[in-house]
Amino acid sequence: MGNHSTVAEFILVGFGGHSELNVFLSVLLLALYTVTVVGNIGMIAVISADSRLQTPMYFFLKNLAFLDLCYSSVIAPKALLCVSTGNKAISYNGCAAQMFFFSLFGTTETFILAAMAYDRFAAICNPLRYPITMSKRACVCLVAGAYLSGCLNCSIQTGFTFSLPFCGTGRIDHFFCDVLAVMQASCSDTFANEMVMLAVCGAIIVGTALVVLISYSFIITTVMQMPSAEGRRRAFSTCTTHLVAVSLFFGTILFMYAQPGSVSSPDQNKVVSVFYTIVIPMLNPFIYSLRNQEVKEALRRQLKKKGFLH
Repeated sequence: MGNHSTVAEFILVGFGGHSELNVFLSVLLLALYTVTVVGNIGMIAVISADSRLQTPMYFFLKNLAFLDLCYSSVIAPKALLCVSTGNKAISYNGCAAQMFFFSLFGTTETFILAAMAYDRFAAICNPLRYPITMSKRACVCLVAGAYLSGCLNCSIQTGFTFSLPFCGTGRIDHFFCDVLAVMQASCSDTFANEMVMLAVCGAIIVGTALVVLISYSFIITTVMQMPSAEGRRRAFSTCTTHLVAVSLFFGTILFMYAQPGSVSSPDQNKVVSVFYTIVIPMLNPFIYSLRNQEVKEALRRQLKKKGFLH
């Protein structure tokens, strides 16, 4: 490695721009993050407090809200600090921790979304066996498996990335310690590390996306065979919110990581990253509450119980 040495800290380039742009970004990031925290905590509180929502679907939804809250919190506060104060330094250990937890929560979310698709498949295609198929034990095992898979992936990603030597200024052309951006800051050949990341992340994304696609293929086939138009409408209505959430999440992830490196640019990656690290976690509570009659009724019951509605 010659004179290469590990840097003590990295510099997050962030969005650059003039002070006026930084003020706008500060206000925007603060607003988005505040709504994300309030929305996801509110979703968790409503589901936990309402006895009618103690079903597998809402058990998964509560975990989804928790993950959205966590992985947005790993990114947004540091990004806000960098933009508002101009202090763009992040310690070596802080960068590794940020990558570890972001990868943990993001990976776990892909498995939770796949589990939610399987839950809808079991409810619509095998309704008589649904209480057995999606028992409390089965749901807990699926969530535990999602977290274990997330731990495995984030350990591999963080371990392989921070086994690289870093030298010079440790400049990261991003607003957080994303795997690809950190690898590009290394002063050694990163081809092997990139191939490992591509193989692991590709297997996770393709595997979970296949679960979603196969589940919804069976769901659509079953629903179209229903004789009643009202039955078809009700069946589809239980899936639309999940489909919207899945489309947003997997769409941005695939756009971010599946395109060739020569096509993407750092600025484009930053914009897409803002969308899936901050905007999607903010949107999910609204998608699941505004498009879901049960959640809206549960929220109304809780507001009446607290005396906010009459």
